[in-house]
Amino acid sequence: QVQLVESGGGLVQAGGSLRLSCALSGRTFSSYAMGWFRQAPGKEREAVGGIVWSSGSTNYADSVKGRFNISRDNAKNTVYLQMNSLKPEDTAVYYCAARYVLATKYLYWGQGTQVTVSS
Repeated sequence: QVQLVESGGGLVQAGGSLRLSCALSGRTFSSYAMGWFRQAPGKEREAVGGIVWSSGSTNYADSVKGRFNISRDNAKNTVYLQMNSLKPEDTAVYYCAARYVLATKYLYWGQGTQVTVSS
C-alpha cells in the first residue's frame, strides 16, 4: 500500500525557515514525479512546486521561487521542501503528492502538515 507521510510543520516567525519531509513507502518511486501543494483557509489548493524523482528536475510557483527548495533523498525515499524567508501568506496546510512522471493527475496524497507563519 502506497503511503505518503508529511512531517515538519509548525509555527514560525516571518523570515524564518522550516523543512517539510514527505516519507514515501509502498513502491519504488523512480518513475514518479512528486509535488508539494498547499491550501490556506478559505482558499483553493495551489501547487507550490515539484520534482521528478529520477532526474531531480524541479519547478516552483512564482510565489515561492527563490525562497523554497525541493529535493529528494533516494536512500531514505523522502522528499523535502525547504522553506526560507517565510511570510504570513505562506500559512497553509502543506501536502505532498505523487503521480506517474508522464501523467498529469496525482494519484497519491499525504495527510498534510500545518505551517503557520506569524507576523
